[in-house]
Amino acid sequence: MTTMNRRRFFRNSLAPAAPRPEKESSSIALPTFSGSGLAPYAGSWTRQEAGHLLRRTTFGAPYAMVGEAVDMGMDATVDQLLADQPLPDPPLTTSTRDGGSAVGETWVDKPYGDDLTASQFSRLINLSAWLTELMYQEGMSVRESMTLFWHNHFAINVFVEPKYAYRNVATLRAHALGDFRQLVKDITIDPLMLAFLNGNENTVEAPNENYARELMELFTIGKGPQVGPGDYTNYTEDDVVAMARLLTGWRNFGALQRSTDGSFGSVFRPFRHDNSTVTLSHRFGNRQVASSGEDTYADLVDIILEQEEVARFIVRKIYRWFVYYEISEQTEAEVIEPLAAVFRDNDYDVKSVLSVLFRSEHFFDVLSQGPMIKHPVDFTVGLFRQLEIPVVGNPRQREQLYVGIINYADSIGMRYFDPPSVAGWKAFYQEPLYYRTWINSTTLPRRQELSQALLATNLNIRGYGPVSFRLLDIVEQFPEPGSLWPMIEGWTQLLLPRPITEGQREFLKDVLLPGLPDTQWAVEWADYQSNPDDEAIAQALENKLRAMVLSMLEMPEYQLS
Repeated sequence: MTTMNRRRFFRNSLAPAAPRPEKESSSIALPTFSGSGLAPYAGSWTRQEAGHLLRRTTFGAPYAMVGEAVDMGMDATVDQLLADQPLPDPPLTTSTRDGGSAVGETWVDKPYGDDLTASQFSRLINLSAWLTELMYQEGMSVRESMTLFWHNHFAINVFVEPKYAYRNVATLRAHALGDFRQLVKDITIDPLMLAFLNGNENTVEAPNENYARELMELFTIGKGPQVGPGDYTNYTEDDVVAMARLLTGWRNFGALQRSTDGSFGSVFRPFRHDNSTVTLSHRFGNRQVASSGEDTYADLVDIILEQEEVARFIVRKIYRWFVYYEISEQTEAEVIEPLAAVFRDNDYDVKSVLSVLFRSEHFFDVLSQGPMIKHPVDFTVGLFRQLEIPVVGNPRQREQLYVGIINYADSIGMRYFDPPSVAGWKAFYQEPLYYRTWINSTTLPRRQELSQALLATNLNIRGYGPVSFRLLDIVEQFPEPGSLWPMIEGWTQLLLPRPITEGQREFLKDVLLPGLPDTQWAVEWADYQSNPDDEAIAQALENKLRAMVLSMLEMPEYQLS
């Protein structure tokens, strides 16, 4: 079967159409790939480039945010995206069903109520809403995207203990842009990870190899091709056995009702730990590793991270998250290898890698703009953010809106604590489909149903009510809202990753003004401006805009980033 070269398709099919000299104020100059890999990008900085950067690093940047980035310039925008942010307050109880925590206070350190099922369910719902709110309300920052990245990397699909789940994702967020070394150490003894990969059952009497295997294969160094019986490029089966022994002794505590005061976490039990010295394979220089008690797991992480392949392995995953799934020999040599060197030289500081990548010629290469299919959370949260849907009501109602948003994302394949396996979502690792995994005969109609529900059928979310917003409020932010073609261009820049063709422009105009002359938009806009309190005039324009914007959301290009 022949597979489509998606980048070549976008170069040919989505190149900018010739501008309308008599109707368009300017054309967009496209960057060209110089082949210089990570050389700093020195091309134009317009809404096209700023939108690309924010589209990849945030969830559906609103129109004003892109304009702010244009005004700031590339370097200042990247600095802002990577700036340290205060950690968010923990989630607050919204329902009396919890029983163990009063409405308005956090439940993360509280015991459960008498009705465990009701209390547990209430907290799980609340945590999902809280995570969605953090993505929805995120400003110009990449932190929430990176938190989701690390959740995909250290994938866990057990969601029965809300306090464990909160602790897990709080750990990911705390290190999202920071010290990968410390992140691996903290996740190794994270109570949810201990439960998920049986680290809490790993004892000197009965070593359990699950976490040791994934620590190398998925979390740090990768397997590499098999070169002999039990021998892979980067480690051997004997290393799995030896490392499992080094990781013995840790347990989680405080799950569900087994903590009367709400305390929970992880604890080292010396009598469960293997104190013997183990010998690693030739892949690690036949190194002998003695136990250091409760610090042994941290020493082991340091040993693994001495291997240069760790940096390459992590950088490739970052690349597939932010740039593209295909890593050619040229990309490996000119992007992955130097980024891995940056990672190692900065002692596994994540921000140092992103800073170079987001400023690079390669990142802004025209072939990097548009070929990524939006993952479900990006699609859903991004759609609500780009349409600037306000969140109103009391805390319980707002929680229901965020639950509704993430339930839509779930229906098309993605939500926190529900990846299909410990390897994460297939779109980021499984050949040959990669991102195309997100689109099929079930999920594409569901994506379109959400767009239609928002723009055509007055979406009503249970517990929240009708979702209300006005596209006119967005149009009023455009530089020339009363001029037809610049107005259409404003929506294109907001919603689509690349400029559209002349035929697509004409199609959108026909949807907006069926059978009417181009000048009709200016006439109706002027009438609206002269009569801002006339609801009939405003609603007529709003209806026209909704029809056109819905047509844009139904274009294949809207699925892309």
